Amino acid sequence: MSGGEIAALIAAVAFAVLVAALIYFIFKVGKVVGQLNTTVEEANKSLSTITKDADHLMVEVEGLLNKTNTTLDDVNGKLGLTDPLFQAVGDLGMTVSDLNHATRKLTSSLTTVSKRGAQGGMVKKVGDTAMKMNERRKHQN
Repeated sequence: MSGGEIAALIAAVAFAVLVAALIYFIFKVGKVVGQLNTTVEEANKSLSTITKDADHLMVEVEGLLNKTNTTLDDVNGKLGLTDPLFQAVGDLGMTVSDLNHATRKLTSSLTTVSKRGAQGGMVKKVGDTAMKMNERRKHQN
């Protein structure tokens, strides 16, 4: 064998090793691509299921929101009906306050009259009459 033949033989062996390595690499890449295709198919199925579930949930949520809006409208309407009640309670409070003020004013004027002595007998007479009426009522029962 000559030097050229040995070089050709080495080149042929190197080329055969290179081809074998490429075949092995391509085979492995093929397996990875196959697994990737399987994964993509499963992901598409999962997305399809998730989309269907999300659509169903959206319909349920929309129904729930509609019911909530109806309930809130009803509550707001009923609360609006209580406004006159609170207005009446407020008016009653003002009336009681006015009555307290008038009572204080009357008491103050009676006390002032009593201290002056001008009509002190009148207050005493009213008190005595009230006591007598109370005693008569006790005796009658």
